[in-house]
Amino acid sequence: MVRTRVGYTGGTKTNPTYYNLGDHTETVQIDYDPKKISYAQLLDIFWKSHDPTERVWSRQYMHIIFYHNEDQRRLALETKAHLEEKIKRKIYTGIVPAKEFYLAEDYHQKYYLRQSQRLMTVFNEIYAVDADFVASTAAARINGYLGGNGKETDMESELKSAGLPSQAITRLLSILSVPKS
Repeated sequence: MVRTRVGYTGGTKTNPTYYNLGDHTETVQIDYDPKKISYAQLLDIFWKSHDPTERVWSRQYMHIIFYHNEDQRRLALETKAHLEEKIKRKIYTGIVPAKEFYLAEDYHQKYYLRQSQRLMTVFNEIYAVDADFVASTAAARINGYLGGNGKETDMESELKSAGLPSQAITRLLSILSVPKS
């Protein structure tokens, strides 16, 4: 992943917030490098990350794919149909056109990472502006790792590829207890 951000989309209300969501759905926006992971691979991860046969009665927590172009729409529908055929059950996950994405409040961004004062001290030294932290590939990778995704052995190379200063990488790896090679 290049970047992940949480927010709200799919509704009609302008500038929704967590406590005034209107008809929007809480969602994650993913920027990715198609040379490293395909949209089909992202869909595979998505289908495995929730129970698509479960009916969700709240618009806020809907299972939904927001597509940005006809290729994404087609592939989402194909993978949905394939999964329905495979499991022999109806899938309730929606597939709809993307609308304007509204960034969620700062405290929702990089949730797992924000739970570590030690890690946040390093990130606050790197990024003076919270928007830069939220947009950070390194923050997205470490947040995902803390959330149980990714491999500890890949962390150093991922941080190096994110363009962080070597001193910051050393400190982050130390805090994460990842041995530096």
